[in-house]
Amino acid sequence: MKAGRVVGELVFRAFITLRALWAPVSLGVNGAVFDHRGHVLLVQHRYTPGWRLPGGGVSRGEPPELAVMRELTEEVGLSGGRCEFHGLYVRKAGWVTQAVALYRIRDGSVNFRPNLEIREICFADPGAPPEGCTPATRRRLAELAGGGEPTHHW
Repeated sequence: MKAGRVVGELVFRAFITLRALWAPVSLGVNGAVFDHRGHVLLVQHRYTPGWRLPGGGVSRGEPPELAVMRELTEEVGLSGGRCEFHGLYVRKAGWVTQAVALYRIRDGSVNFRPNLEIREICFADPGAPPEGCTPATRRRLAELAGGGEPTHHW
């Protein structure tokens, strides 16, 4: 009986490994950091054009809520704040499917200094995004402002 359980576990692990190679999924997080006026923090990366919501990847075994706070601390100097889950989205990234968890962050403070990843930041009215916002950022800002139809695709 015990040998059967070991074989079953090995078969299950092999299946999971092959599935990950065949259809890999990664998890990312983004944060909509609101200031006292209701404006949302946007960033411009050094390696890709357009204004975007800040965020990054979730490390193996890391809870997404902690990952978004870690990423925002590293990228824009966020300290404090209340983190609330907003939605879960998917997007294609090459041959990988990426799930993206979006969080609202309120009552935090940002102490930004340009770094190797983020060139510039701004706080924008979600109802009137600045020129150069990516299409995905425009969709999320419309949702956050209450005027956009929620979708499942980033």
